[in-house]
Amino acid sequence: MSNNISDQKTWVEISKKNLKSNLSQFRNLIGKERKLMAVVKSNAYGHGLVEVAKIAQESGANWLGVDSIDEAIELKQNGLELPILILGYILKSRLKEVVENGFRLTVYNRETIGELGKITNSKIQITNKFQNSNCKKQKINIHIKVETGTSRQGVLKEDILDFVKFIKKFENINIEGISTHYANIEDTTDHSYAKSQLEKFKKIVELLEDKSFNIPIKHTACSAATVLFPETYFNMVRLGISMYGHWSSRETQVSAKERGRKLELKPVLTWKTIVAQVKMIKAGTPVSYGITEKVSQDTKIAILPIGYWDGFDRGLSSVGNVLIKGKRCKILGRICMNMVVVDVNHVEKIKPEDEVVIIGKQGDEEITAEEVAGKIGTINYEVLTRINPRILRVVV
Repeated sequence: MSNNISDQKTWVEISKKNLKSNLSQFRNLIGKERKLMAVVKSNAYGHGLVEVAKIAQESGANWLGVDSIDEAIELKQNGLELPILILGYILKSRLKEVVENGFRLTVYNRETIGELGKITNSKIQITNKFQNSNCKKQKINIHIKVETGTSRQGVLKEDILDFVKFIKKFENINIEGISTHYANIEDTTDHSYAKSQLEKFKKIVELLEDKSFNIPIKHTACSAATVLFPETYFNMVRLGISMYGHWSSRETQVSAKERGRKLELKPVLTWKTIVAQVKMIKAGTPVSYGITEKVSQDTKIAILPIGYWDGFDRGLSSVGNVLIKGKRCKILGRICMNMVVVDVNHVEKIKPEDEVVIIGKQGDEEITAEEVAGKIGTINYEVLTRINPRILRVVV
């Protein structure tokens, strides 16, 4: 695939300036002494895994967070040198790759620990920089996820001591970190549930420390927690959606304003396509599959070579907009797999291959991920992460 924008029907532009600005603001918020993990899972929330990770590394991020072993390997193959924590589940058949590559992983069940124990106690062939092969036992750093109220991954408080004792049976498994995740910190302005989770986490840590199990890295803060509650920071925060210039939710933005948090989050992503054809259709003509919409007057339309395969949600049919020459243009009829029709009656001098903005700014107009999410009944996270990863990401 060509890496030139001029060769693409659709592409995503990543603003290096905005990404660095967002990271800088959060660095100022948490201080220099704490570690900042740039969460780049799910193709960096749709922004481009490697592209974003490189900017984050340049900008002073201390760690990278991914969902899978494949994402971790891709980062390493592209020269990323920061510690990488795999947050999602890893198949037992692939744990050896984690150990061999020196990645960190999130753990919460005995089956994973048992398999890691077998791997780390066996001799693994290591190739050094002089290309001499030797065999040695390999250590692995793990981060325990504890359950405090989200009911997903995590070890329950009543099981944590036995779980840690079980891990301690394996001399080559090092408990480097302990974490949890908040269930209801961004969808509300009532943060009592999140605060109860924080207290549960503290009690679990105290329980372990009372038994002389001291774990060096503690992390609970997502983007919303980082914005709102310094007491969640411990010694590392995990920065996700807000690193990309988006508020976790409207409620988080309201709560931040109430607390005097002055953050100017700048969206990093702009998604573009082009005009493929322009033509006139007569009043009463139906448009697209299912003939769900007819134009009420003679109408100039543009066909765009983008559709739901690209991640342009079918739910935007007849209700969404795009920007052409700085003007909003309504989607007509159903979005197809690879095409969409828009009303350009009010756009002058439009021609094939003119630039179209799907998400982002053009002139004085802007279509945000939040606007799109509101129209299809979802959240900005989903809108961004569902942009097809095969689409070219270009840092601008």
